[in-house]
Amino acid sequence: MSKKIKIGIVGVGNCASSLIQGIYYYKDKNPEDIIGLMHYEIGGYKPSDIEVVCAFDVDKRKVGKDVAEAIFELPNCTTIFCKDIPKTGTIVKMGKVLDGVAEHMKEYDEKYTFVVSDEPEATKEEIVRHIKESGCEILVNYLPVGSEQAVRFYAECALDAGVAFFNCMPVFIASDPMWAKKFEKAGLPIIGDDIKAQLGATITHRVLVDLFKKRGVKLERTYQLNTGGNTDFLNMLNRSRLASKKKSKTEAVQSVAAKRLPDENIHVGPSDYVPWQKDNKVCFIRMEGKLFGDVPMNLELRLSVEDSPNSAGVAIDGIRCLKLALDRGISGILEGPSAFFCKHPPKQYPDDIAYKMVEDFINGTGVEEVDEVSDISSGEGIEATA
Repeated sequence: MSKKIKIGIVGVGNCASSLIQGIYYYKDKNPEDIIGLMHYEIGGYKPSDIEVVCAFDVDKRKVGKDVAEAIFELPNCTTIFCKDIPKTGTIVKMGKVLDGVAEHMKEYDEKYTFVVSDEPEATKEEIVRHIKESGCEILVNYLPVGSEQAVRFYAECALDAGVAFFNCMPVFIASDPMWAKKFEKAGLPIIGDDIKAQLGATITHRVLVDLFKKRGVKLERTYQLNTGGNTDFLNMLNRSRLASKKKSKTEAVQSVAAKRLPDENIHVGPSDYVPWQKDNKVCFIRMEGKLFGDVPMNLELRLSVEDSPNSAGVAIDGIRCLKLALDRGISGILEGPSAFFCKHPPKQYPDDIAYKMVEDFINGTGVEEVDEVSDISSGEGIEATA
């Protein structure tokens, strides 16, 4: 087994910045003093064993620079918690734009938005060749929400290059049976779709909905509104790019409810762009229901988190699970890791069961019994064993 996990990154934005900072931040930490990681070691691999060997972007401030520099370039605005990152020798290559940049973003000041490089766009053959020559094993997708064509393009590149795929964005690849079969047929593992933050809006909302169910409280209406000031929120001002994102977040909440709510009684999704918030995301959740004796109740919660670091620890765990799958010759959907790490996996499991599935996967054992699972293609709960 290789002692390193060689990854490629598509989209060197805030999430990539937090991921790479984290790789170095935890490098020399005493395991007993570790804060903020769900797992310090997975299958013998530590966060510092992850190495970025190739990267693609389209912004002129990042293309042609070492990733150690590119992650701190505008429009990135996430918290810098590990500033001293040595040169990696990995230069950000020009990728393919396709629908990766929303038209409306051209109307904003350069410090807030993407500035497409003048360099010629790379061809698919050039991207695949670079992935192969770099020694990459896992391609991590961090493209903007709504990049339907671009995500499918890079998924094809991963297949052609023979590397595993971690789809951190809400374009449905892992949860699309056609794509899932492609990766399984190619002998490659995949995790997806749409990364679920360590302690973010969606996971918090899911826990509360599950609490209502387990305590016998009837949930009648709920909303989750998010605001932020990074390029992700600016990009999502174009509501036409939000279809898959809204579906992903809504299904993540619906799947743990005692009974599916009518569409008009649930709203889960981005709300607005507030530039001065930068990478800080503020979430507002309201839940209305009835207690014993049909007595009404409601709950309101405000959550403030730095958006990109909130996903980085989950990404580090997902990457290491994909490496274990490669080491073990496992292909296709990694069901437990997808359910625990992502909002829109092929099958939705309650978080406590998904957590056990991940632990069993890491330990090389199977989940003996699963009481509940939701198939997102139908939105209905079914009985299953794994």
